[in-house]
Amino acid sequence: MERAAPREIGEPEWQALLALLAPVSESYLRRLLRDSGVPLAPVVEGVRQESFDALESSLLRLLGEYEQGDAAARLRVRRVAIAAKDHARFAARREEKREEKQEMALWILTWLENPPVFPEWVRLRRAAVGLIKEEA
Repeated sequence: MERAAPREIGEPEWQALLALLAPVSESYLRRLLRDSGVPLAPVVEGVRQESFDALESSLLRLLGEYEQGDAAARLRVRRVAIAAKDHARFAARREEKREEKQEMALWILTWLENPPVFPEWVRLRRAAVGLIKEEA
């Protein structure tokens, strides 16, 4: 990273890092890169689940990639979203986070079912369940 000094970690850098650090898991590498402070392409950043605002923002960024991408790019974006959905469902097994993670899994599932509908759906969902956006 120091040698290459990329302005953003995109898919080529992501693939190179995965190969260089094998057998590192994608989720662990994603966490390391997020913590590094280097800007990440949406597919590299993945779906953030530390808050509903972060979840919405990352899904909207992925939507942009999805809408602009070819079939292969769309498949990569969907794989990232599916992994995030699986993570949310797994995290929902813990009692203290169950409701929050179930709600997050619903958001991701809705995105997966029809990505272009997600922005309007999430606006309505937030209003329905009282999840207002945090102030910046």
